Amino acid sequence: MSTVLVVDDEPIVRDVVVRYLERDGYRTLEAGTGDEARRLLERELPSLVVLDVMLPGVSGLELCRWIRARSEVPIVMLTARGEEADRIVGLELGADDYLTKPFSPRELAVRVRNLMRRTAPPSAGRTQTIAFGDVVVDPMAREARKGGELLRLTLKELDLLLFFASNPRQVFSRDQLMDRVWDYQSALDTGTVTVHVRRLRKKIEDDASRPRHLETVFGSGYRFTP
Repeated sequence: MSTVLVVDDEPIVRDVVVRYLERDGYRTLEAGTGDEARRLLERELPSLVVLDVMLPGVSGLELCRWIRARSEVPIVMLTARGEEADRIVGLELGADDYLTKPFSPRELAVRVRNLMRRTAPPSAGRTQTIAFGDVVVDPMAREARKGGELLRLTLKELDLLLFFASNPRQVFSRDQLMDRVWDYQSALDTGTVTVHVRRLRKKIEDDASRPRHLETVFGSGYRFTP
């Protein structure tokens, strides 16, 4: 049974989210502060973390950074409406997805389910390793290496890399990437794609400022060139 850690200082929010997740068959853990969440994470690594940005003591952003230094567990961040800076910083720190408050618990449950599905073994059509430059992507192992060294990719970074590598030389707009990689149509702003592409370039390119593989096609989107 997959475990989801719900971190929010509002008991009502935690209760509603937990009820929806448990109805979908997930085991849940709860924390009302960043310190409490950190103590839980030191004892047990969940399958996914739902993390509020605004927490007493250790903030959600600080906790996100702490988690990413230790694990690639998927993170869904909850942010106040209109706080774009928090969303961007959260994505830069390694969050995979976010929702703005107030949000639909049903939508959160769908996003959790989508992220969980992406941790499942790949379909038979995506078992071949993909190599470009000195990078090798292994869909079965769900990992990538550059120069033989394992790359620390978040779930969404790996999804995005696999999608690009499986569709070389095609131009995809940000909206198309949101639909194909995030499974949402206009559910998130396309700045999410921009942040993930920037993070991915830093990890796979020799020089992220002059990318050879993950190119920007101005006015159109992005193209992957092996």
